[in-house]
Amino acid sequence: MLELNREEFTKEELIKVLRSDDPELLQDLFSTARKIRKEVQGNKIFAYGFVYFTTYCRNNCNFCYYRNSNDIERYRKNEEEVLATSKALIDSGVNLIDLTMGEDPQYHQEKFQTVADIIKKIKQEYDTPVMISPGVVSNEIIDNLAEAGADFYALYQETHNRELFAKLRVGQDYDERMNAKLYAKEKGMLIEEGLLAGVGENEEDIADSLLTMGEIGARQVRVMSFIPQEGSPMENCTSPDRMEELKIIALMRILYPHALIPASLDVDGIKGLKDRINAGANLITSIIPPKSGFMGVAHNTMDVDEGGRTVEEARSILDQMGLVIATREEYKEFIKEVRK
Repeated sequence: MLELNREEFTKEELIKVLRSDDPELLQDLFSTARKIRKEVQGNKIFAYGFVYFTTYCRNNCNFCYYRNSNDIERYRKNEEEVLATSKALIDSGVNLIDLTMGEDPQYHQEKFQTVADIIKKIKQEYDTPVMISPGVVSNEIIDNLAEAGADFYALYQETHNRELFAKLRVGQDYDERMNAKLYAKEKGMLIEEGLLAGVGENEEDIADSLLTMGEIGARQVRVMSFIPQEGSPMENCTSPDRMEELKIIALMRILYPHALIPASLDVDGIKGLKDRINAGANLITSIIPPKSGFMGVAHNTMDVDEGGRTVEEARSILDQMGLVIATREEYKEFIKEVRK
């Protein structure tokens, strides 16, 4: 049996785990991941509020519902709406506000000044950490977002296979995207890197990505299963078996014990939370207030208006697992340690 309780793995060992369907090895994989999480943060699980404030985008990613050429109804929320939703999420118990957007040309024209103002207000008035997911922006804009107080810069390659990247993110530059997040890291922001599972990658690609995440110093690492999107070139592709995502979460936890690893409600809704936490995730993402008018990404409406993406709903599931949602102060203390 492969020894799993260690941080150093060869690429070949990672591939072996990713290819395995041995029940004994998988049981060991997930129990090891949970043990490591418990050693690092006890029974605490973090929670992020999700504020997807503009669904306009200049890109034509083949996997995305919000791709520029898709003829869909879109919205662009104003500052007052974003702040009101952020405040409601904070009052409900989230630890961080994740400000997510498409690469909206309007915000690029104003050099993200509105976004910087929103970050400042959330930080100063609500005393809450902020993650910004603006896509690829200039170094000047990254400077402004860092100065405004953004704690995290999230920017996903989705794959580190350059040929596959070109098929997924049509017309975009791999290095430009990578360099934007590395510059954000230089400016003092923590960075999040992410994978999309089930888009044509193989186990070697996944192993490369897992190792690359450590090499670039990502402090939050994410994997989400691909969900076919209506109106996209990949709408007739199939969504992968969730075991792939769960294995990747567990390997992330083992490789990077102190990393923030999301269990996203955006893929399978609230019913998928328990499996992802049991795989080693230490963070719940895509919490959205019901009937707020804000959408998700992979499943843009799943569980949103029904109230299935709330802190209260997540807390009830964690309670059954002997886990609790951390306080905002506990989260701040955690990321203070992560920064060292």
